[in-house]
Amino acid sequence: MTVTHFSELELDERLIIALHDKGYERPTAIQAEAIPPAMNGRDVLGSAPTGTGKTAAFLLPVLQHLLDFPRKKSGPPRVLILTPTRELAMQVADQARELVAHTSLDIATITGGVAYMNHAEVFSENQDMVVATTGRLLQYIKEENFDCHAVETLILDEADRMLDMGFAQDIEIISAETRWRNQTLLFSATLEGEAIHAFAERILKEPVKVEADPSRRERKKILQWYYRADDVQHKTELLAHLLKQPDVQKSVIFVRKRERVHELATWLREAGINTCYLEGEMVQAKRNEAVKRMMDGRIDVLVATDVAARGLDIIDITHVFNFDMPRTADTYLHRIGRTGRAGRKGTAISLVEAHDHRLLGKVGRYLNEPLKPRVIDELRPKTKMPNEKSNGKPSKKLLAKRIQDKAKNKEKAKVKVRHRNTKNVGKRRQAKAKRENDA
Repeated sequence: MTVTHFSELELDERLIIALHDKGYERPTAIQAEAIPPAMNGRDVLGSAPTGTGKTAAFLLPVLQHLLDFPRKKSGPPRVLILTPTRELAMQVADQARELVAHTSLDIATITGGVAYMNHAEVFSENQDMVVATTGRLLQYIKEENFDCHAVETLILDEADRMLDMGFAQDIEIISAETRWRNQTLLFSATLEGEAIHAFAERILKEPVKVEADPSRRERKKILQWYYRADDVQHKTELLAHLLKQPDVQKSVIFVRKRERVHELATWLREAGINTCYLEGEMVQAKRNEAVKRMMDGRIDVLVATDVAARGLDIIDITHVFNFDMPRTADTYLHRIGRTGRAGRKGTAISLVEAHDHRLLGKVGRYLNEPLKPRVIDELRPKTKMPNEKSNGKPSKKLLAKRIQDKAKNKEKAKVKVRHRNTKNVGKRRQAKAKRENDA
């Protein structure tokens, strides 16, 4: 049966009201597929691209369980959610608090970058759900400050990212500490690769596998194209021009390296553009403040590394700019997922130098649809575009020339010459008879 309304999922009326307050009436594909088996107590292995409602897909069934089976007395957390980053942990917790607004359920967070005393309430007071990053939580478990015995459901959000970040062993330790649980939900942007499947086999028990790709209509909500640039200076000029367009209201600009974040943010401020930045080495308080300023509308532009490619859930971002192309097509998909959220439309624009064309080709193949180029008349590139067929690779003619040159150089390679063969070089040889007469 196709689920078309949240009321068909037998959710508590208080949760339905909270969904209505947020403007949600119909479940997304991943929610319609994942919520029923999760509410039946099954383990779930779920996959859906970013921005398709994965968070509510795992929050709603566990919140329903907490409401259906209220505890008789206070105690440690019954639901534990693990996330790869602090930002994602806080945003999952915020969304959970919005959904339990009409209930008495308590939500808490445990993340790095926060003083121990700020987590004291998690240990001393009643908490129904805790959202945590693995490192700090594991520290508290080892110190016996966090009680895992009451955990009934363990949820792993963005599991593929956690594996990429090297958290597999930490998660398995936490999984062992919560071995009394009844249910495990694992959600990932992709289920490709042996690593995620092997990991899921160790953590989950006979899971229901749910994969929900966004419809073509959903994909069309994010317009995508690119501009060619000669160099960094040219990219900067293109970016300045695009940020001044009236439809660009709130945007995130992605760069690869931390150093570029500070350079670009400084330049944009000097250009009079209200800007802040976000990168992994910032202290947590400053990271929180940057996100809050963006959400409150105090700034219009956020320059960030890929630390913001996942988990940054700001509904009214109109544009995503790839100032630097990401190294993988998967990261590209996560970046552009910061716009076009909650049913809104969005735009993703990439600024592409010659050396980025291979990455551009990878993205096109990943999306099954090549990105379309655009040109600003007064900022046309002066360099030629790389061969479309090569995707930035050297041509066959150039490869043949390189092989030919390599062969020639090999022929010219120096042969080892012994000293005894060179010691008399430059001296005239005398006839044997003359040498004997002289003697």
